Amino acid sequence: MSISPATPASPATRARAREPFDRKLARGVQAVTSRSLAPYQSAIVRIGFSLTWLIFLLRELPHRHLLYGPDGPWSWELAQRLIADNKAFTVLMWSDGRLWFELVYGLAVLSAALLLVGWRTRAVSVVFMVGVLSLLNRSVFVGDGGDNVLHLVAIYLVFTRCGQVWSLDARRAAREARAARAGEPPRRDVVGPLLWTVLGGFLLAATWFSDVSGEWWMPVLLWVLWLGNGLWWLVCRLAPGEPRTLLDALANLAHNAVLVVLMAEVCMIYSTAGWYKIQGSRWQEGTALFYPLHLDYFSPWPALSGLLGASGVMVMLLSYGTVIVQVAFPFTLFNRKVKNVLLVVMMAEHAGIAVLLGLPVFSLAMISADAVFLPTAFLVWVGARVVRGRDRLLKRTPVETLPEQRRTSEEPGPRTLVG
Repeated sequence: MSISPATPASPATRARAREPFDRKLARGVQAVTSRSLAPYQSAIVRIGFSLTWLIFLLRELPHRHLLYGPDGPWSWELAQRLIADNKAFTVLMWSDGRLWFELVYGLAVLSAALLLVGWRTRAVSVVFMVGVLSLLNRSVFVGDGGDNVLHLVAIYLVFTRCGQVWSLDARRAAREARAARAGEPPRRDVVGPLLWTVLGGFLLAATWFSDVSGEWWMPVLLWVLWLGNGLWWLVCRLAPGEPRTLLDALANLAHNAVLVVLMAEVCMIYSTAGWYKIQGSRWQEGTALFYPLHLDYFSPWPALSGLLGASGVMVMLLSYGTVIVQVAFPFTLFNRKVKNVLLVVMMAEHAGIAVLLGLPVFSLAMISADAVFLPTAFLVWVGARVVRGRDRLLKRTPVETLPEQRRTSEEPGPRTLVG
């Protein structure tokens, strides 16, 4: 029996294996500080969650006073007692007046719409977060599970650079870059400083009402974000060299770290849900989905739910399939092809939950969270098809652009802390 000799390692592999630890560490730091990773994934997460919140607010517009306002069964006094105990942040505790509630609700709708199109995402994401926390924490017993995910992601979006693509910010940045290449003087930005001046006044009010707004760390966080943006504005105009590079690196590091946290949280949601289901006798028997399909409260389409629930084989397959997919998904991240297949299955599962059980907000929130794992090539393809469809609809002539040129040795490298 002959044994074939092992394939010799390539010179690049041998050189990387002999690379000192400090060089590997420097290369890793450069990777996470030189650029914001996953720009398309962060953009689709921004679009998905802002759209989810906007749809929810518009759907519940006729019932807003009953859910979160002064006419709700959970009165302002009860909310005040609960928030004094759990320290949840909400600006609705500043006043029990109807006018104040209408203002907060209207700003929540406006911020969701502006974040959806990516207008001034740094400032609008903060207003979006305040609107989400204020309404959801006002009546914590109103929700279907998707509000918990929305609650967390609204905070995460503040630390991401989610407006790099598919946003009005990216469009404005491209227009400014073209003007700079053409030698035109930069336009004076009036909207940005004015917007952050208005937000500064809101921060003063938040500090004044901090004893009734909830946790102390939220006003501190808002002040840090406001002062950090002011520092960014000053550095960009007065010291665009090394200080700007340092701020870029810190922003990239925060963006990449938040994306890792979001990915880990999605995996934790599915793994805990799957393992808890395994412990239930109904899931072990394969009959768990039979019961919600026969509840009137979760049957917006009774005929469709009855048709699906009447098939014992289908109920068993869906019950077991749900558990298998949720438990297996975190382990499939090491295999791209299997991960993409299970990702499609989970999104289809949430779409089915939206239709069969009448939980569209929960399903859309989970699909938006799942989108962080979508492959970049697919998102670029979808974006190109959307642009092409928009041009055809508006009868625009597509602008021919040259492909991106390769970096030459004379061009400067990426902004980074190392190397």
